[in-house]
Amino acid sequence: MSSMNNRVVVTGIGVLCPLGLNVTTSWEGLVAGKSGVDYITLFDAESFETKFAGEVKGFEPTDYMSRKDVYRMDRFAQLAIAAGIEAAEQSGMKINAANQDNIGIVIGSGIGGLTTLFEQTKILLERGAGRVSPFLIPMMMPNIAAAQVSIVLGVKGPNLCTASACSSGSDAIGVAYETIKRGDAQVMIAGGSEAIINPVGIAAFNALKAISTRNNEPQKASRPFDAEHDGFVLSEGAGTLILEDLTFAQRHGANILAEIIGYGATGDAYHVTAPIESGEGAARAMQRALNKAGLKPNEIDYINAHGTSTPLNDKMETKAIKRLFGDHAYNIPISSTKSMMGHLIGGAGAVEAAICIMVIQNGIIPPTINLTHPDPECDLDYVPNVARRAKVATALSNSFGFGGHNSVLVFREYSEGRA
Repeated sequence: MSSMNNRVVVTGIGVLCPLGLNVTTSWEGLVAGKSGVDYITLFDAESFETKFAGEVKGFEPTDYMSRKDVYRMDRFAQLAIAAGIEAAEQSGMKINAANQDNIGIVIGSGIGGLTTLFEQTKILLERGAGRVSPFLIPMMMPNIAAAQVSIVLGVKGPNLCTASACSSGSDAIGVAYETIKRGDAQVMIAGGSEAIINPVGIAAFNALKAISTRNNEPQKASRPFDAEHDGFVLSEGAGTLILEDLTFAQRHGANILAEIIGYGATGDAYHVTAPIESGEGAARAMQRALNKAGLKPNEIDYINAHGTSTPLNDKMETKAIKRLFGDHAYNIPISSTKSMMGHLIGGAGAVEAAICIMVIQNGIIPPTINLTHPDPECDLDYVPNVARRAKVATALSNSFGFGGHNSVLVFREYSEGRA
């Protein structure tokens, strides 16, 4: 296999999020500045402090798998399979006995099968130990999404899960990218998935004071970089990228969507839920990603911000961008697509990486909606409220997670002539 210098390209993407059940519908919603946030329907949230979330509406798992498999799989794994199938179909890659050993998978999840764990704990307490499902463990493990997608698609290369909170999906793509770079696979299916909109998920984030309680206006609750931000909106969904060694992609005539050229990861070593306020950990991750990509700060055309809509994150990320980019920070269009989708936790970084690729492909930057009263400490160009046409050759995607995890990816428009 090839050396550390081989190029890695993206040939397929799959997305299920609160804006749609596929890439096309999700992208249309983003460009239109639509919110996918609404009152919770997955359970009765009337007595909860937060009564809204970003649900994947209209998802029918039997469109992707048998009814028997649906019953043996948590929703986060079902969403991952749907996103994996969409991405694999778009890539046009035929997985068969000749290549399946060289195709691997990394799918991240911050929490895994929390809904199954919650439901089975209720059964244990109400009906006794003998009634607990034999599928509880293989339904709740965070790595089961990677396992299930590998079984459905028939891939036998490296098979991993990243669990780094809100950086999980981004780290999955970074790990997959480096797996191809070092020659351990020719293709990697990479992404993230989360589905924790259940009583314990909402109650736990309410107890942390992490999520918005703007119950009278759910669509306006996610407002990154706005002075009225009061927490993030909990959402569910999955995103998948097909990454291929360039030579392999050319050999099967793949339609190359973009090139992945950098991945940087750092830790804050500071606090279990709060980011370090100076933004130095996030700035180091961005710097590492740029160093690996061989880019100078002024060569970045767009940043998809982590932009959670929590006062701590929004100020920290703004500081981090200024710390690294200096005066050029004011020239870079930045948007938080979480303003429309909410926060997909382990799925966020993967869906946002897919968005960066769509931005490069389409020359349109999705807006940061609900930005009506800018936070004075957040004074950069966040593409407020309306999408913007722009030529974007290089895009940077930020993901920062509880525990001080910082993960950054860099994508570039594909050009055959580059070394």
